[in-house]
Amino acid sequence: MPRYLQVASVLRRRLRDGVWSVGEKIATLEEMEREFDVARVTVRQAIELLQSEGLVESQQGRGTFVTNTVDHRRWLALATDWESLIAGIRENVPYPLPAGLAGTPRIEPGEGRPAAAYRFLRSLQKRGDEPFGYARVHLARDIFRRAPKLFTSRAALVVLAEMRGIQIARAHQTLTIGTADVETAKLLGIGLAAPTAEARCVVTDADGVVIYVGEISYRGDCVSLDIELRGKVAAKTDRGVTPPRLAGPPRRR
Repeated sequence: MPRYLQVASVLRRRLRDGVWSVGEKIATLEEMEREFDVARVTVRQAIELLQSEGLVESQQGRGTFVTNTVDHRRWLALATDWESLIAGIRENVPYPLPAGLAGTPRIEPGEGRPAAAYRFLRSLQKRGDEPFGYARVHLARDIFRRAPKLFTSRAALVVLAEMRGIQIARAHQTLTIGTADVETAKLLGIGLAAPTAEARCVVTDADGVVIYVGEISYRGDCVSLDIELRGKVAAKTDRGVTPPRLAGPPRRR
């Protein structure tokens, strides 16, 4: 990894950890040169990358100041269950891209049998005018042919979940941390090798056929993964411990 990306990664982590607050001046170029043992141009490149992410701002003759925090920008919570996943993308409007080179989906051992053929779809996900996700989807061709207009105008996974006659036996999502390649960086408007969250979702039908493989690259500066590790502690009373009250059946979000 280029040295300036390594420096930017350390500074980004310090911003996330609250070493410098919004409005506060960060270390000087000279201090960072000595600390990281790099040239001035390397430090400048790292600062420019953080500026492009909206985290800092350099002011002539004054230094570099924090303008945003990493955590405050993380508005996209990745779902950890099927219902939340579908609910979170139900209103998403994909911005289609030319299919380009399709290839065949990667299917790992144990995920299921490949379909006879797939339709390849590419799209951007946007918040306002700002892209935050780059999706590449392989959808079983026979399923795509049932509703081609819907699959190109709505999130394919939502259409699949709502389609009658399709019995989904398994849906599995894997999240990894990556960096933006040239194509992803250009489409999402981020720096080359900037942090990304890589979500891979595989859906299998009742016959064990993989009918959907989706690979989505999210901007790393807008993603969070929030998992409840332990429920609220029950309140104590004079008679012992009061169990938590149930609020009725869970709502479908």
